[in-house]
Amino acid sequence: MQLDNRILSIVSYAAVLIGVVLGASGIVRGGSLFIAAGTIGIALKSRNFRGIEFYLPVVIAVALFALAIALPRGR
Repeated sequence: MQLDNRILSIVSYAAVLIGVVLGASGIVRGGSLFIAAGTIGIALKSRNFRGIEFYLPVVIAVALFALAIALPRGR
């Protein structure tokens, strides 16, 4: 179980880092999708708390995902 949380943490932080790099390089939609996926992974680590520690990051990630999908093409 601890190994699963460690792998989830590494993958989630890597997704957030990739999202930040993509967003800084101009690929905002892809970057925000990676950040949303990483945030969901980080929130899944605290799923046992069932309080604001779990629900607030999930709501933020879902809102960021919806915002990324709704962004115009910008070309």
